[in-house]
Amino acid sequence: MTKEFPAEGMALTHILVVKDAERAKKFYMEVLGADLYSEYGGTSVVLSFLDNWLLLVTGGGPTEDKPNVTFKAPENPDNVEHAFTIRVPDCYAAHETLSARGAEFLTPPVDHGAEIRAFFHDPDGHLFEISQVAGLSN
Repeated sequence: MTKEFPAEGMALTHILVVKDAERAKKFYMEVLGADLYSEYGGTSVVLSFLDNWLLLVTGGGPTEDKPNVTFKAPENPDNVEHAFTIRVPDCYAAHETLSARGAEFLTPPVDHGAEIRAFFHDPDGHLFEISQVAGLSN
């Protein structure tokens, strides 16, 4: 038993509640390029993406180990409680690639001087940002 935390061998998994596991899996693999690690029960998909684990799960009610917790997909994509930022070397190129793969951006990339960024949602409303630090393009 380890007394260290964090310790060697630990990994962080982001859990995203989705309405349709198959639709979400398709988006994350085909649009973002995530790799499928595992899936089970038709309700859970485990993906590897940029050295992170993503667990896509359909909603569900309380269980013995989380008696007052309900998992629910976002109801309104305009109200954000959690978001992801993907640092990219060229925001315009990433925007073009992801758009061609089916990502629907809120706006084209916007240059804020210190960074260039653009936002899109996954099919369930989870917010993603692509961001380039100014002067770091390829």
